Amino acid sequence: MKFISRVFLPLLLLLYIGYETWLKLHHLSLCSATGCRLAGELLRFPSIYLNYMGLAAVGAILLFGLFSLFSRAFEKLYFIALYTAIAFESIMIGYQIFANPEPCLFCLGVYGGLLLIALASRARWLLYALPMIFALFFALGDLAIPRNVALIKGDGLYLIASDHCPHCQKVKKYFAEHHIAYHKLSVNDPSVRHLAKALGITEIPILIRRKGGVTTILYGDRPILATFESPESTETKAKSGKAPADENLSTPAAPLNPFNASEKGGCSLDAVTENPSGGCEESGPEIPLR
Repeated sequence: MKFISRVFLPLLLLLYIGYETWLKLHHLSLCSATGCRLAGELLRFPSIYLNYMGLAAVGAILLFGLFSLFSRAFEKLYFIALYTAIAFESIMIGYQIFANPEPCLFCLGVYGGLLLIALASRARWLLYALPMIFALFFALGDLAIPRNVALIKGDGLYLIASDHCPHCQKVKKYFAEHHIAYHKLSVNDPSVRHLAKALGITEIPILIRRKGGVTTILYGDRPILATFESPESTETKAKSGKAPADENLSTPAAPLNPFNASEKGGCSLDAVTENPSGGCEESGPEIPLR
């Protein structure tokens, strides 16, 4: 039984990782699922190096397992290497589960292989390690990890807003009254907050407008709504009696500000997330990206 658990099963797992490594070097893979491709995007280095690390770790488990058949001194090294690999793979799998739409099937195969080796080697020790494994998954699940998905998927308007932000409500009300279609991105989503902070913006609402390969970003209710209040529309309102006829249309501040200048234009992103009732600050300028 020791030979099967400490030599045969690790050898099979080593061959499994080795075959996948060979396939990757030839631009192929055992895993064709989306999660396998996305798992590589989460790494700070090319995914092939993770295969090399797996080969080294399982190779050490196999080597120590083989020597443990003849010397008890290597038995401790065998279990240290095995449970270190399980802890490492638990973190990798856990992060994939919470960051990706789906985990990597190849990684799940490696993880299952390690757990099977631990179960066959000494089931009682695996039972003792289960609380640690569950704790790792619980800790990762408790973190606000951004999802590895696209938020801006095509041309259109994307509004980053909160249901508790009064400035966001002004923008949404204006869009509803003027039948302006948009996609809402909630600040409750960690990915949305990560996107906003990556852009260096700490206030909401934030409007991302993509059209014809050009992306424009605005934040604060007054700058956002000002883009939809052109001088022509103001002149039309004046002729219809909805605005004074002698309004100075040559001054951008008059027609482009739908609200009083003393009003604040945005709410603090962090404050709204932590405390829905506060954190409003002055809005910022337009940031064009090309």
